[in-house]
Amino acid sequence: MQSGLVVADDAAARIARDGRGDRREKGERAVIVGLIVASEVGFWVVLLGGLCVRYVLRKPRAGTVLLACVPLLDVVLLTATVIDLRRGAEPSTAHGLAAVYLGFSIAYGHYMINWADGRFAHRFAGGPPPVKPPKYGAARVRHEWRLWRMTLIAAVIAVAVLQMCIWLIGDGDRTDAMVAWQRQMLTVAGIHLLVAVGYTVWPPKEKTRADGSGRPWSLTKR
Repeated sequence: MQSGLVVADDAAARIARDGRGDRREKGERAVIVGLIVASEVGFWVVLLGGLCVRYVLRKPRAGTVLLACVPLLDVVLLTATVIDLRRGAEPSTAHGLAAVYLGFSIAYGHYMINWADGRFAHRFAGGPPPVKPPKYGAARVRHEWRLWRMTLIAAVIAVAVLQMCIWLIGDGDRTDAMVAWQRQMLTVAGIHLLVAVGYTVWPPKEKTRADGSGRPWSLTKR
């Protein structure tokens, strides 16, 4: 009878420990996901703040300083992810997502800043209208390859950060989530490559008048 009580107590203790471990793991994932969301929100807050200071308040130097702080958000996220893993946190999808976010943030960050800067300059500083991405012909093809290069850079950065996480973990049995994200990023880059190749082989052409004038509909006088 006494041995049965001991076994029951041991089982209850294991269940309690497992429950605490699960709660801790969920809490760690929530922290990383929260940091990813905070980084994305912070990116737009700092970006819009810098542009407002530059164009609305007419302080270009201060605005430039604020815009230069945008990459610091990526540094904070990377540091938090590394520290979390070094403390022995269980590698999860959230850690992989953080690496992927870093890749896209770094690769597409400059493009997004220029996109927003052009619109703010036009709206508040009398700048020229923002140039829209080309829709047709060779210009469109070049644009698609430019986007693919950024996606490739994002994939390379993400895979490198994930590999660093794998080395930090140092246990092949606990790195499945990291390896899965590496494969997914390579797949994304491959799919985007096919899109760019498709535009190269079949570049979109602007519709012209049926009367053979060769001019696009939008430029034809009625």
